[in-house]
Amino acid sequence: MKASEEKVAQYLVEARASEDALVRVLESQIAMTPTGSYRSALDKHLDETRRHSKRIAERLKEIKAGSNPILSVVGFWEEVAGQALAIGKTPLDLLRGTGGEEKVLKNAKDAAATEALEIATYTALERVARSVGDEKTAKLAAGILAEEERMLARILREIPKLADAVVQADVRGNGSYDVSTTGAGQAVRAAGAEAKSAVGEAETTARRTARGAQADAKTAARKTTATTKRNARKARKVPGVAQAEGQIKGAVAGETDLAIANYDSLTAEEIISRLPSLSQIDLAKTDSYERKNQDRATVLSRVIALRGDEPWPGYDELTAAEVQAVLAEGDEERVKQARSYERSHKNRAGVMNAAERDLSNV
Repeated sequence: MKASEEKVAQYLVEARASEDALVRVLESQIAMTPTGSYRSALDKHLDETRRHSKRIAERLKEIKAGSNPILSVVGFWEEVAGQALAIGKTPLDLLRGTGGEEKVLKNAKDAAATEALEIATYTALERVARSVGDEKTAKLAAGILAEEERMLARILREIPKLADAVVQADVRGNGSYDVSTTGAGQAVRAAGAEAKSAVGEAETTARRTARGAQADAKTAARKTTATTKRNARKARKVPGVAQAEGQIKGAVAGETDLAIANYDSLTAEEIISRLPSLSQIDLAKTDSYERKNQDRATVLSRVIALRGDEPWPGYDELTAAEVQAVLAEGDEERVKQARSYERSHKNRAGVMNAAERDLSNV
Protein backbone atom coordinates (compact mmCIF):
# COMPACT_ATOMS: atom_id res chain seq x y z
CA MET A 1 0.00 0.00 0.00
CA LYS A 2 1.33 3.45 -0.96
CA ALA A 3 2.03 6.10 1.66
CA SER A 4 -0.89 8.20 0.38
CA GLU A 5 -3.26 5.23 0.63
CA GLU A 6 -2.03 4.39 4.11
CA LYS A 7 -2.71 7.94 5.29
CA VAL A 8 -6.25 7.91 3.88
CA ALA A 9 -6.84 4.49 5.42
CA GLN A 10 -5.61 5.76 8.80
CA TYR A 11 -8.15 8.60 8.75
CA LEU A 12 -10.90 6.21 7.65
CA VAL A 13 -10.10 3.89 10.55
CA GLU A 14 -10.27 6.80 13.00
CA ALA A 15 -13.59 7.94 11.53
CA ARG A 16 -15.11 4.48 11.80
CA ALA A 17 -14.04 4.08 15.44
CA SER A 18 -15.61 7.47 16.17
CA GLU A 19 -18.88 6.42 14.53
CA ASP A 20 -19.01 3.09 16.40
CA ALA A 21 -18.49 4.87 19.72
CA LEU A 22 -21.15 7.45 18.81
CA VAL A 23 -23.67 4.64 18.22
CA ARG A 24 -23.33 3.61 21.88
CA VAL A 25 -23.57 7.20 23.13
CA LEU A 26 -26.69 7.86 21.04
CA GLU A 27 -28.30 4.65 22.30
CA SER A 28 -27.72 5.70 25.93
CA GLN A 29 -29.11 9.20 25.25
CA ILE A 30 -32.18 7.85 23.45
CA ALA A 31 -32.80 5.61 26.48
CA MET A 32 -33.16 8.77 28.62
CA THR A 33 -34.89 11.10 26.15
CA PRO A 34 -38.71 11.34 26.00
CA THR A 35 -40.55 11.50 22.69
CA GLY A 36 -40.43 14.86 20.94
CA SER A 37 -38.44 16.80 18.36
CA TYR A 38 -35.05 16.23 20.04
CA ARG A 39 -35.71 12.51 20.44
CA SER A 40 -36.65 12.35 16.74
CA ALA A 41 -33.32 13.98 15.89
CA LEU A 42 -31.43 11.41 17.95
CA ASP A 43 -33.34 8.49 16.41
CA LYS A 44 -32.63 9.75 12.90
CA HIS A 45 -28.96 10.38 13.60
CA LEU A 46 -28.53 6.93 15.14
CA ASP A 47 -29.63 5.43 11.83
CA GLU A 48 -27.29 7.79 9.97
CA THR A 49 -24.38 6.93 12.27
CA ARG A 50 -24.81 3.20 11.75
CA ARG A 51 -24.90 3.82 8.00
CA HIS A 52 -21.76 5.97 8.20
CA SER A 53 -19.86 3.17 9.94
CA LYS A 54 -20.97 0.64 7.33
CA ARG A 55 -20.00 2.88 4.39
CA ILE A 56 -16.56 3.58 5.85
CA ALA A 57 -16.00 -0.14 6.47
CA GLU A 58 -16.90 -0.83 2.84
CA ARG A 59 -14.45 1.83 1.65
CA LEU A 60 -11.68 0.38 3.82
CA LYS A 61 -12.36 -3.02 2.30
CA GLU A 62 -12.19 -1.55 -1.22
CA ILE A 63 -8.72 -0.13 -0.61
CA LYS A 64 -7.71 -3.36 1.15
CA ALA A 65 -6.78 -1.60 4.39
CA GLY A 66 -7.67 -4.69 6.38
CA SER A 67 -4.53 -6.44 5.15
CA ASN A 68 -2.28 -3.79 6.70
CA PRO A 69 -1.18 -5.01 10.16
CA ILE A 70 -0.26 -1.51 11.34
CA LEU A 71 -3.71 -0.15 10.49
CA SER A 72 -5.31 -3.15 12.16
CA VAL A 73 -3.53 -2.25 15.39
CA VAL A 74 -4.51 1.41 15.03
CA GLY A 75 -8.10 0.37 14.42
CA PHE A 76 -8.14 -1.88 17.47
CA TRP A 77 -6.96 0.84 19.83
CA GLU A 78 -9.23 3.45 18.28
CA GLU A 79 -12.14 1.07 18.85
CA VAL A 80 -11.09 0.39 22.44
CA ALA A 81 -10.83 4.11 23.16
CA GLY A 82 -14.18 4.78 21.54
CA GLN A 83 -15.92 2.03 23.48
CA ALA A 84 -14.37 3.20 26.75
CA LEU A 85 -15.71 6.69 26.12
CA ALA A 86 -19.17 5.47 25.22
CA ILE A 87 -19.54 2.89 27.98
CA GLY A 88 -17.99 5.17 30.58
CA LYS A 89 -20.46 7.94 29.77
CA THR A 90 -23.60 5.87 30.20
CA PRO A 91 -23.76 5.69 34.02
CA LEU A 92 -22.81 9.39 34.22
CA ASP A 93 -25.60 10.25 31.78
CA LEU A 94 -28.08 8.44 34.01
CA LEU A 95 -27.11 10.35 37.16
CA ARG A 96 -26.22 13.85 35.97
CA GLY A 97 -28.50 16.82 36.67
CA THR A 98 -31.23 17.46 39.20
CA GLY A 99 -34.06 16.12 37.04
CA GLY A 100 -34.92 14.50 33.75
CA GLU A 101 -35.15 17.80 31.90
CA GLU A 102 -31.64 18.78 32.96
CA LYS A 103 -30.20 15.36 32.07
CA VAL A 104 -31.54 15.78 28.54
CA LEU A 105 -30.18 19.32 28.25
CA LYS A 106 -26.69 18.31 29.41
CA ASN A 107 -26.71 15.34 27.06
CA ALA A 108 -27.65 17.69 24.20
CA LYS A 109 -24.69 19.94 25.06
CA ASP A 110 -22.41 16.88 24.96
CA ALA A 111 -23.98 15.85 21.65
CA ALA A 112 -23.16 19.26 20.18
CA ALA A 113 -19.51 18.87 21.20
CA THR A 114 -19.43 15.35 19.75
CA GLU A 115 -20.86 16.55 16.45
CA ALA A 116 -18.23 19.30 16.29
CA LEU A 117 -15.55 16.61 16.64
CA GLU A 118 -17.22 14.53 13.92
CA ILE A 119 -17.25 17.57 11.63
CA ALA A 120 -13.54 18.13 12.25
CA THR A 121 -12.83 14.44 11.58
CA TYR A 122 -14.58 14.41 8.20
CA THR A 123 -13.25 17.82 7.21
CA ALA A 124 -9.72 16.45 7.69
CA LEU A 125 -10.54 13.17 5.93
CA GLU A 126 -12.02 14.94 2.91
CA ARG A 127 -9.02 17.27 2.67
CA VAL A 128 -6.43 14.49 2.95
CA ALA A 129 -8.24 12.28 0.44
CA ARG A 130 -8.66 15.07 -2.09
CA SER A 131 -5.03 16.16 -1.70
CA VAL A 132 -3.75 12.69 -2.67
CA GLY A 133 -6.26 12.24 -5.50
CA ASP A 134 -8.65 9.82 -3.76
CA GLU A 135 -11.87 11.40 -5.03
CA LYS A 136 -14.07 8.47 -3.99
CA THR A 137 -13.07 8.75 -0.33
CA ALA A 138 -13.28 12.55 -0.52
CA LYS A 139 -16.84 12.32 -1.88
CA LEU A 140 -17.78 9.84 0.89
CA ALA A 141 -16.36 12.14 3.56
CA ALA A 142 -18.14 15.19 2.10
CA GLY A 143 -21.49 13.39 2.13
CA ILE A 144 -21.13 12.30 5.75
CA LEU A 145 -19.82 15.75 6.71
CA ALA A 146 -23.00 17.36 5.39
CA GLU A 147 -25.14 15.09 7.58
CA GLU A 148 -23.02 15.82 10.66
CA GLU A 149 -23.36 19.56 10.02
CA ARG A 150 -27.14 19.25 9.71
CA MET A 151 -27.26 17.32 12.99
CA LEU A 152 -25.20 19.95 14.83
CA ALA A 153 -27.46 22.72 13.51
CA ARG A 154 -30.53 20.80 14.68
CA ILE A 155 -29.08 20.23 18.16
CA LEU A 156 -28.31 23.93 18.48
CA ARG A 157 -31.93 24.71 17.56
CA GLU A 158 -33.15 22.27 20.23
CA ILE A 159 -30.98 23.51 23.11
CA PRO A 160 -33.01 26.70 23.83
CA LYS A 161 -36.20 24.62 24.08
CA LEU A 162 -34.49 22.12 26.37
CA ALA A 163 -33.17 24.96 28.53
CA ASP A 164 -36.70 26.39 28.80
CA ALA A 165 -37.92 22.96 29.97
CA VAL A 166 -35.28 22.98 32.75
CA VAL A 167 -36.49 26.36 33.98
CA GLN A 168 -40.10 25.22 33.92
CA ALA A 169 -39.24 22.07 35.91
CA ASP A 170 -36.56 23.21 38.37
CA VAL A 171 -37.53 26.85 38.90
CA ARG A 172 -41.29 26.98 38.36
CA GLY A 173 -42.11 23.44 39.49
CA ASN A 174 -43.86 22.50 36.26
CA GLY A 175 -41.92 19.47 35.05
CA SER A 176 -42.68 17.73 31.77
CA TYR A 177 -40.20 14.83 31.82
CA ASP A 178 -42.02 11.51 31.42
CA VAL A 179 -39.73 8.52 31.90
CA SER A 180 -42.36 6.17 30.44
CA THR A 181 -41.94 7.84 27.01
CA THR A 182 -38.14 7.56 26.95
CA GLY A 183 -36.43 5.02 24.76
CA ALA A 184 -35.80 2.87 27.82
CA GLY A 185 -39.41 3.10 28.97
CA GLN A 186 -40.69 2.18 25.54
CA ALA A 187 -38.31 -0.79 25.37
CA VAL A 188 -39.68 -2.02 28.71
CA ARG A 189 -43.26 -1.69 27.49
CA ALA A 190 -42.45 -3.41 24.21
CA ALA A 191 -40.95 -6.35 26.08
CA GLY A 192 -44.00 -6.44 28.32
CA ALA A 193 -46.37 -6.36 25.36
CA GLU A 194 -44.50 -9.19 23.68
CA ALA A 195 -44.61 -11.20 26.88
CA LYS A 196 -48.33 -10.45 27.31
CA SER A 197 -48.96 -11.63 23.76
CA ALA A 198 -47.08 -14.85 24.53
CA VAL A 199 -49.20 -15.30 27.66
CA GLY A 200 -52.37 -14.83 25.62
CA GLU A 201 -51.26 -17.40 23.08
CA ALA A 202 -50.41 -19.85 25.84
CA GLU A 203 -53.80 -19.32 27.51
CA THR A 204 -55.58 -19.93 24.20
CA THR A 205 -53.57 -23.09 23.67
CA ALA A 206 -54.35 -24.22 27.20
CA ARG A 207 -58.10 -23.71 26.73
CA ARG A 208 -58.09 -25.65 23.49
CA THR A 209 -56.29 -28.58 25.02
CA ALA A 210 -57.74 -28.49 28.54
CA ARG A 211 -59.99 -31.51 28.05
CA GLY A 212 -57.37 -34.00 27.04
CA ALA A 213 -53.97 -32.35 26.97
CA GLN A 214 -53.06 -30.95 30.37
CA ALA A 215 -49.45 -31.78 29.71
CA ASP A 216 -49.46 -29.55 26.60
CA ALA A 217 -50.92 -26.71 28.65
CA LYS A 218 -48.16 -27.06 31.23
CA THR A 219 -45.56 -27.04 28.47
CA ALA A 220 -47.09 -23.88 26.99
CA ALA A 221 -47.02 -22.21 30.39
CA ARG A 222 -43.37 -23.09 30.86
CA LYS A 223 -42.56 -21.70 27.41
CA THR A 224 -44.45 -18.51 28.25
CA THR A 225 -42.48 -18.06 31.46
CA ALA A 226 -39.23 -18.59 29.59
CA THR A 227 -40.31 -16.16 26.86
CA THR A 228 -41.25 -13.52 29.41
CA LYS A 229 -37.92 -13.79 31.20
CA ARG A 230 -36.00 -13.85 27.93
CA ASN A 231 -37.76 -10.73 26.62
CA ALA A 232 -37.20 -8.86 29.88
CA ARG A 233 -33.52 -9.79 29.97
CA LYS A 234 -33.11 -8.80 26.33
CA ALA A 235 -34.70 -5.40 26.95
CA ARG A 236 -32.50 -4.73 29.98
CA LYS A 237 -29.38 -5.06 27.83
CA VAL A 238 -30.29 -1.79 26.12
CA PRO A 239 -28.31 0.97 27.87
CA GLY A 240 -30.48 2.62 30.53
CA VAL A 241 -33.40 0.17 30.35
CA ALA A 242 -32.79 -1.55 33.71
CA GLN A 243 -32.60 1.79 35.51
CA ALA A 244 -35.66 3.17 33.71
CA GLU A 245 -37.68 0.00 34.33
CA GLY A 246 -37.07 0.34 38.07
CA GLN A 247 -38.00 4.03 38.05
CA ILE A 248 -41.23 3.34 36.16
CA LYS A 249 -42.24 0.49 38.45
CA GLY A 250 -41.30 2.43 41.58
CA ALA A 251 -43.45 5.39 40.57
CA VAL A 252 -46.59 3.23 40.76
CA ALA A 253 -45.42 0.59 43.26
CA GLY A 254 -47.01 -0.27 46.56
CA GLU A 255 -45.10 -1.54 49.56
CA THR A 256 -45.68 -5.18 48.60
CA ASP A 257 -44.11 -4.58 45.17
CA LEU A 258 -40.71 -3.77 46.66
CA ALA A 259 -37.86 -6.24 47.02
CA ILE A 260 -37.52 -5.36 50.73
CA ALA A 261 -40.37 -6.91 52.72
CA ASN A 262 -42.35 -4.71 55.16
CA TYR A 263 -40.56 -1.67 53.80
CA ASP A 264 -42.79 0.96 55.39
CA SER A 265 -42.36 -0.44 58.89
CA LEU A 266 -38.55 -0.52 58.74
CA THR A 267 -36.23 2.19 60.01
CA ALA A 268 -33.84 3.94 57.66
CA GLU A 269 -30.94 1.96 59.13
CA GLU A 270 -32.74 -1.34 58.56
CA ILE A 271 -33.46 -0.47 54.94
CA ILE A 272 -29.90 0.70 54.32
CA SER A 273 -28.56 -2.63 55.55
CA ARG A 274 -30.68 -4.48 52.98
CA LEU A 275 -29.96 -2.27 49.97
CA PRO A 276 -26.66 -3.89 48.85
CA SER A 277 -28.43 -7.13 48.00
CA LEU A 278 -30.77 -5.45 45.50
CA SER A 279 -30.37 -5.44 41.73
CA GLN A 280 -30.07 -2.19 39.79
CA ILE A 281 -33.76 -2.48 38.85
CA ASP A 282 -34.83 -2.88 42.48
CA LEU A 283 -32.54 -0.05 43.58
CA ALA A 284 -34.15 2.26 41.02
CA LYS A 285 -37.61 1.08 42.13
CA THR A 286 -36.73 1.75 45.77
CA ASP A 287 -35.37 5.19 44.85
CA SER A 288 -38.62 6.16 43.12
CA TYR A 289 -40.82 4.75 45.91
CA GLU A 290 -38.81 6.42 48.68
CA ARG A 291 -38.91 9.81 46.97
CA LYS A 292 -42.65 9.50 46.53
CA ASN A 293 -43.24 8.60 50.20
CA GLN A 294 -40.88 9.23 53.13
CA ASP A 295 -38.10 10.87 51.08
CA ARG A 296 -35.37 10.13 53.65
CA ALA A 297 -32.01 11.62 52.70
CA THR A 298 -30.00 8.82 54.34
CA VAL A 299 -31.82 6.12 52.38
CA LEU A 300 -31.67 8.01 49.09
CA SER A 301 -27.97 8.81 49.41
CA ARG A 302 -27.18 5.13 49.99
CA VAL A 303 -29.31 4.11 47.01
CA ILE A 304 -27.48 6.62 44.81
CA ALA A 305 -24.12 5.28 46.00
CA LEU A 306 -25.12 1.73 45.02
CA ARG A 307 -26.67 2.58 41.67
CA GLY A 308 -24.34 2.37 38.72
CA ASP A 309 -23.10 0.24 35.89
CA GLU A 310 -23.25 -3.55 36.17
CA PRO A 311 -20.02 -5.41 35.27
CA TRP A 312 -21.75 -6.25 31.99
CA PRO A 313 -25.34 -5.81 30.69
CA GLY A 314 -27.78 -8.20 32.36
CA TYR A 315 -25.41 -9.10 35.22
CA ASP A 316 -28.09 -8.74 37.88
CA GLU A 317 -30.27 -11.23 35.98
CA LEU A 318 -27.68 -14.01 36.35
CA THR A 319 -27.43 -16.62 39.07
CA ALA A 320 -24.15 -17.12 40.93
CA ALA A 321 -23.44 -20.21 38.81
CA GLU A 322 -24.03 -18.27 35.57
CA VAL A 323 -21.70 -15.48 36.70
CA GLN A 324 -19.01 -18.03 37.59
CA ALA A 325 -19.33 -19.54 34.11
CA VAL A 326 -18.63 -16.13 32.54
CA LEU A 327 -15.70 -15.48 34.88
CA ALA A 328 -14.20 -18.82 33.90
CA GLU A 329 -13.65 -17.43 30.38
CA GLY A 330 -10.56 -15.73 31.80
CA ASP A 331 -11.16 -12.04 31.02
CA GLU A 332 -9.12 -10.41 33.79
CA GLU A 333 -10.75 -6.97 33.54
CA ARG A 334 -14.23 -8.50 33.63
CA VAL A 335 -13.31 -10.59 36.67
CA LYS A 336 -12.07 -7.48 38.49
CA GLN A 337 -15.26 -5.59 37.65
CA ALA A 338 -17.42 -8.46 38.91
CA ARG A 339 -15.42 -8.75 42.14
CA SER A 340 -15.70 -5.02 42.83
CA TYR A 341 -19.43 -5.00 42.09
CA GLU A 342 -20.11 -8.07 44.23
CA ARG A 343 -18.23 -6.60 47.18
CA SER A 344 -20.52 -3.58 47.35
CA HIS A 345 -23.71 -5.38 46.32
CA LYS A 346 -24.73 -9.04 46.64
CA ASN A 347 -21.38 -10.30 47.97
CA ARG A 348 -22.14 -13.89 46.97
CA ALA A 349 -19.50 -16.23 48.34
CA GLY A 350 -19.44 -18.44 45.24
CA VAL A 351 -18.83 -15.49 42.92
CA MET A 352 -16.22 -13.91 45.18
CA ASN A 353 -14.31 -17.18 45.57
CA ALA A 354 -14.39 -17.78 41.81
CA ALA A 355 -13.15 -14.24 41.12
CA GLU A 356 -10.28 -14.56 43.58
CA ARG A 357 -9.34 -17.95 42.18
CA ASP A 358 -9.41 -16.73 38.56
CA LEU A 359 -7.31 -13.67 39.39
CA SER A 360 -4.73 -15.74 41.22
CA ASN A 361 -4.30 -17.85 38.08
CA VAL A 362 -3.69 -14.86 35.82
